[in-house]
Amino acid sequence: MESADRTPGDSAARKQRQRESFHADDPSAGPLTTDQGVEVDHTDDSLAAGERGPTLMEDFHFREKLTRFDHERIPERVVHARGAGAYGYFEPYESCAEFTRAAFLQDPAVRTPVFVRFSTVQGPKGSADTVRDVRGFATKFYTSEGNYDLVGNNFPVFFIQDGIKFPDFVHAVKPEPHNDMPTGASAHDSLWDFVSLQPETLHAIMWLMSDRAIPRSYRMMQGFGVHTFRFVNAEGKGTFVKFHWTPKLGSHSLVWDEAQECQGRNPDFNRGDLWDAIEAGEYPEWELGVQLVPEEDEFAFDFDLLDATKLIPEEQVPVRPIGRMVLDRNPENFFAETEQVAFHTANVVPGIDFTNDPLLQARNFSYLDTQLIRLGGPNFSQLPVNRPVAPVRNNQRDGYHQSAIHRGTNYFPNSLGGGCPAHAGVDGNAFTHYTERVDGHKIRRRSPSFQDHYSQPALFWNSMTDWEKQHIVEAFRFELGKVDARAVRARTVEQLAKVDGALAAQVARGVGVPEPSGSETASKLSSPALSLESQRGDGSLRTRKVAVLVTDGIDAEQVTSVRERLAAEGAIVEALAPVDGEVRGADGELYTVDRALPTVASVLYDAVLLPGGPVGTPPAAADQDAMRFVRDAYRHGKPIGALGSGVGILSSLEPEGLRLSTEFHRVEADHGVVTETSPGPAGEEFLDAFVAAIAAHRHWDRPPTRH
Repeated sequence: MESADRTPGDSAARKQRQRESFHADDPSAGPLTTDQGVEVDHTDDSLAAGERGPTLMEDFHFREKLTRFDHERIPERVVHARGAGAYGYFEPYESCAEFTRAAFLQDPAVRTPVFVRFSTVQGPKGSADTVRDVRGFATKFYTSEGNYDLVGNNFPVFFIQDGIKFPDFVHAVKPEPHNDMPTGASAHDSLWDFVSLQPETLHAIMWLMSDRAIPRSYRMMQGFGVHTFRFVNAEGKGTFVKFHWTPKLGSHSLVWDEAQECQGRNPDFNRGDLWDAIEAGEYPEWELGVQLVPEEDEFAFDFDLLDATKLIPEEQVPVRPIGRMVLDRNPENFFAETEQVAFHTANVVPGIDFTNDPLLQARNFSYLDTQLIRLGGPNFSQLPVNRPVAPVRNNQRDGYHQSAIHRGTNYFPNSLGGGCPAHAGVDGNAFTHYTERVDGHKIRRRSPSFQDHYSQPALFWNSMTDWEKQHIVEAFRFELGKVDARAVRARTVEQLAKVDGALAAQVARGVGVPEPSGSETASKLSSPALSLESQRGDGSLRTRKVAVLVTDGIDAEQVTSVRERLAAEGAIVEALAPVDGEVRGADGELYTVDRALPTVASVLYDAVLLPGGPVGTPPAAADQDAMRFVRDAYRHGKPIGALGSGVGILSSLEPEGLRLSTEFHRVEADHGVVTETSPGPAGEEFLDAFVAAIAAHRHWDRPPTRH
């Protein structure tokens, strides 16, 4: 591997230059060749004995082309197979030297290049983005001291406490072995059989049944390091640390029937959203925060810091912001970068170390082992996306896919090679493991401090708003309703009763098993920070998608006035019509359509505008599409704006008790529905109210409709 200087200031530029050095030759620079550089004049027909004769074995171009095609694929990841990635940078807000010596957390003027991969966990590469699942959030920092991988999820807790159970959990959540179904889903017997027998899973299961498991966008998703790690400063003092990624746009989610429809309408909903935003210059941003616990406070909690099924409530230990990450460049080749990137929890740098969390200890073994089989040998760190910008000098040689031509000796100690590479000096740059006394008997037994499996699931439940609780109940009913074994349903409900009796009773009524007796709860505590209501972001409209339903005769002035204001706020506005092409406005001018209504759905948008004109009376087929679009947007709590005769569509839904504008120049804003019956351009009062409704994202307290 090529070396690089240790100066951190230009790491981002060095990483980009490094990547560029691996670019293949421009295909337009010359004629087609074989892998050996032999020019080829024909690649459409095999060499044969006559026009209709057998193919000849001497056709080396045919054999090479087919052989390379046959070997194009590598094994997909066992978990996290479906993913999307992007490059960017991280910069700290201030020096963190008080807690850690990690170089990339010292100087606000230094930008560290990163690569981030988002993913689902259960499904294969061909599954959809919007399944109910945990999402991976893995970040590779190309620091001046070597690569650091923060390999996390969008949940702060995991399903098991000890890594020896990981094969069991994954086997249970994967498709059933006898028929390989279902794909990309947890609603089946084996997963819930495992859950009902392993109460340590309940906290993560509560997150899985919440809307956190169906994010609106990777750009609107929190990330967590899950485990308790250790910061170590230059004096060797350790501090326990939990990592948090908080999106600038806020944390927002889909609802379940939206997620299911997205799987059919656009299975690439999340990865396409990330790609399109970066291409448009709308670079997603996250703030990195840490929860810091002094070593002397290790046992100050009513749970064990080494237990990966537990979180530290922010009310007990606030999250301290220490830096920000921006993703500003899409990969150039999905396979070479997103598919071949290799993360490993044990890729740490001086100043960051491990704890004795048994799940983390297992991951530190398993990830390296996985990359060896998946990427074909020990040299995967030489792939461009995995190469550090720090110098690499060691005696590791040979093996599959070795791309370096090494010189000199390959052992230590040596005199023939001048003793090189030698041990690092005493300048403080070398990684030094945290000094910790470890003693005890060899034993297979879990600490009693890991045994409370119900208090934190109850904490999560207590922290939810009414609408979040309702969605969790509906998720349990859907998932358990897919379970054939009634004994598994009943046993799961019995476990839920130990979390919260009311929750268990509601689930039991939905899945046809006896309601448990009593209504106890494992904890009365709550943490408002766990609710999506506390994660609304900066109130920006940037990249929110707004649909405008148009047809012949629309009031184009109204549409233009709203589009201009929303575009100024950073929203993406698309005009949808019964058919693609153009519609003719009331003024006779043609108005360009972005998409045809039958090709899209409300679930792909964040808000909808109904402009004036004969919107309420389009052709019958288009009327059905338009009415379904508006009805779905309304019941999903999405902001709706209606102007002029567009208010009629809303009226036809007969929303119970919702205030709609009935007088000219009067704006009504009620439960995220903003209306004004006046003709002509939208007024400032309407625009301000509509912008505010979209910024709020969803309006779950909306009254129902009769249709």
